[in-house]
Amino acid sequence: MRWMAGRARGVSQRGCLLTVFTVLATAAACVAVLLIPADVGAAAISEGAIVAGSSAGEPPTGQAFDGVATVGALFTMNDGQLGTHFCTASVVDSAHGDLIVTAAHCVTGRQGQMAFVPGYTKGKAPYGVWPVTAVYTNQAWQSTQDPDDDFAFLRLSPASGGVPIQEVTGGDRLGIDWTEPALVRVIGYPDQTDQPITCTNRTKIFSATQLEFDCGGYTDGTSGGPFLADASASSGQGAVVGVIGGYEQGGDTPEVSYAAVFGAPTEALYQQAQAGG
Repeated sequence: MRWMAGRARGVSQRGCLLTVFTVLATAAACVAVLLIPADVGAAAISEGAIVAGSSAGEPPTGQAFDGVATVGALFTMNDGQLGTHFCTASVVDSAHGDLIVTAAHCVTGRQGQMAFVPGYTKGKAPYGVWPVTAVYTNQAWQSTQDPDDDFAFLRLSPASGGVPIQEVTGGDRLGIDWTEPALVRVIGYPDQTDQPITCTNRTKIFSATQLEFDCGGYTDGTSGGPFLADASASSGQGAVVGVIGGYEQGGDTPEVSYAAVFGAPTEALYQQAQAGG
């Protein structure tokens, strides 16, 4: 697992109704959001960030890099100050431009204020600090922590003047029903480093509802990291077809990661989060 939480596997309850857990940010818990000039784009993906498998047939290893605008680290907050980062999330295109997606096990049982820092690297927050104001998981996860429902959408507080995060960082598309092997780029923030890692490889079909991604270096903290298909070499943006989580809450070894396939339950929860219910 990529965040130290209790293991849980349950029977799928796809037909259950969606519910939402909401955590409202107070004024005291919020921090100022830094805005970047409009002409500063997302960090470009260098060719060196695309890692191929070895000649011996072993899986590749994730490489540290300077990050992209749409992917960032989740942090604890205390009295308006950032604490430690504990998981990974990414901005997803939405009607109001204020949603990110991560793994449900990252936020289950977590108390206190959280914040998202997109593009975080080496202690810097180039696109600002965005407090989390609401957390959405579905009933199947809440009831049994079903690994097929290990995804969550989080709403973020806007910047001063009401500017949503998507206007600052851009957003990744939500990819539904990507059940075939696909070339994906996976980005995550290991707990013990101040930089994200990146790796590109083809997914495998672990089961009808779970994707597998083989690449080393994905330790605790990378949970919630997006599986990005069709990623742009210039902006880093693509289609999020899953997040590190699901089976074994993302995997028990750094070399093998899993993600629940985004399907109808994901799309329904996404619509619920957009509506703010």
